[in-house]
Amino acid sequence: MKPILIGICASFFFAFTFVLNTSMELSGGSWIWSASLRYIFMTPLLLCIVLFRKKLRPLIDEIRKKTGTWVLWSSVGFGLFYAPLCFASAYSPGWLIAGTWQITIISGSLLAPLFVETVYTKNGLIHKRGKIPFNGLLMSLIILAGIVLMQFEQAKRLPMESLLLGVIPILIASSAYPLGNRKMMDICEGRLDTFQRVLGMTLASLPFWFLLSLYGFFTVGLPSKGQVFQSFWVALFSGVVATVLFFKATDMVRGNIQKLASVEATQSMEVLFTLSGELLFLSLPVPSPISWCGILLVVLGLILHSYVSNKKEPSILKKSAA
Repeated sequence: MKPILIGICASFFFAFTFVLNTSMELSGGSWIWSASLRYIFMTPLLLCIVLFRKKLRPLIDEIRKKTGTWVLWSSVGFGLFYAPLCFASAYSPGWLIAGTWQITIISGSLLAPLFVETVYTKNGLIHKRGKIPFNGLLMSLIILAGIVLMQFEQAKRLPMESLLLGVIPILIASSAYPLGNRKMMDICEGRLDTFQRVLGMTLASLPFWFLLSLYGFFTVGLPSKGQVFQSFWVALFSGVVATVLFFKATDMVRGNIQKLASVEATQSMEVLFTLSGELLFLSLPVPSPISWCGILLVVLGLILHSYVSNKKEPSILKKSAA
């Protein structure tokens, strides 16, 4: 249950992304700078934390061993996740982005066969190819059904172009984020703690962000002071606090595909937190009764997902947290 609670806390801080990105877009800021500034600001923040903990040297050694692999999967997990998410903010409101983003719950479950699951049985330690957790996937569908209800009335008011440009990039991001995160967990094999892994992925993804920044400089010019300020808060709350919490939760259930999918399902709470933030700070209309029914479905689906993922299988003994 602890990884679930940590995942919910992470989703609260992740919600700052959707609210502040919408705010920056409404004030005329470019999605290019919203994306790249977050990770540029994250670098010194995380570097200070890891230096204070005296764990920078082991991280550098790990990156040197497989530099190309680190750059590749960090660019997937961070670059192909956040750049499309910010691009979508230029065409869709935060509530629609946060709602569509929950497709990552299903994406994470469908990625299971690409990874090896480690379990302890009566016959000893076994490494086997992961299977799609269909029970958990069914609970994910309940969560998504709730999200559809939440967004139904608002989505039908948007033009088709905004829907497509807001949805397609998020579909890309929803697969890239769990894929990059899981690949890096496999590569690190528990040798790095959460702060080290997040800093390592941030450093390894910097070439992606520098190239995007260069593109932004020649196409839209430099960002405004307001966008720089808001991007810093996104970097702090969402980039550092939320990412570290979420990676900590996934590290705790590393090797257990079902529980990993359950932790990833906590991201559904981002919709509720984003909706609350936009109601308070961006004067969004109060949700309709249909939307409130959707909210209840999301919460119910999350509870059921947690219950299903924690059911003991008779042939598998519980593995200690990594």
